[in-house]
Amino acid sequence: MPTSDELALSSDAIGRLADIILALQRCFITSLSATLAEGEVSFVQFFLLTHICAHESLSMTEIAERMGHTTAAATGLVDRLERLDYVSRTTDPHDRRKVLVRINPKGTDFVSEIRLDMTENLSKVMRTLRVDEQHMWLQIYEKIFAFCQAQPPLPLTVTEEPATPLL
Repeated sequence: MPTSDELALSSDAIGRLADIILALQRCFITSLSATLAEGEVSFVQFFLLTHICAHESLSMTEIAERMGHTTAAATGLVDRLERLDYVSRTTDPHDRRKVLVRINPKGTDFVSEIRLDMTENLSKVMRTLRVDEQHMWLQIYEKIFAFCQAQPPLPLTVTEEPATPLL
C-alpha cells in the first residue's frame, strides 16, 4: 500500500484522470446549471457572487486577492455584475477612499437559484452511484478541496475567464 507521498498511478492513468477532470468541468459547472449554461454570467462571475454573498461586503482589493486577479481585472468583473444589478458599490463608512462591493437582492436570488439547480442536478448524478460510492466520492472530493484551498490562487490573465475553468 503506497504512502501518501508515493504515487500509485502510472503517468498514463494520471493523464486519463486529467482528461476526465477536463470533461467533468463542463458537467459540474455549466451543465448542472441551465442558468449558467445560458451565459449571462460566467463561472468566474458566479464564483465572485458566491464570495460576496457569503460576506457582508468585500473591498476591491479583497475581491482581487480572492479571485487571483489584478484589481483592474476584478473591477471588470464587478462592473458587469453591477450592470446586471447583482451587486452595488458603496464607500466604506470608515474610509471613504475604500470601495466596498455588496450583493443586491437580485444577486442573492441568482446565487440561490443556481445553487438549487446545481444541487438538484448533482443529486441525479449521485443516484447513479451506490451509497458507499456516494460517501467515498464525497470523502475524495473533500480531500481534493482541502488541497486546493491550501494552494495560493492562480492569477488569471487579462481575460476574465481562465482557459479551463477550475473545479
